[in-house]
Amino acid sequence: MAAAVLAVVSGVALAAQGSAQDKDARATRDEGRPEINIKVTPLIAFSPAKVTVRAEMKGGALDYEPYYCPTIVWDWDDGTSSENTADCAPYEPGKSEIRRYYSSTHTYEMAGRYTVRFRMKKGDKVVGGQATLVQVRAGIRDPSELP
Repeated sequence: MAAAVLAVVSGVALAAQGSAQDKDARATRDEGRPEINIKVTPLIAFSPAKVTVRAEMKGGALDYEPYYCPTIVWDWDDGTSSENTADCAPYEPGKSEIRRYYSSTHTYEMAGRYTVRFRMKKGDKVVGGQATLVQVRAGIRDPSELP
């Protein structure tokens, strides 16, 4: 029985060691990853509401490869989205620099509470992203306010 308990305890120790190794691998992979902050202006508006959204990469490595030359997707949460892919030179470690700012504008025609999502993609894989809320109140021309 002592051998069985030792085997179970050893198995738990190996599992803990494996998860620690996985965590270290993720930390190494994410080392230098800039933080993404997103800001929408204005936060509250009347329809039709034109908003400006800005995503900023703070800190991290200037040459963080996953963020180099991504496809940018803005999901406006009103059934529409915008996508942009830049034409960039091939990535060179230590030479290629990531872009630190992305911005876009969008007009909401109807009142509602919308979650604006910013995504950075490489192929079909999302490598970074962030979201924020915008509140649009009914304006004079809002179809939801018509009888």
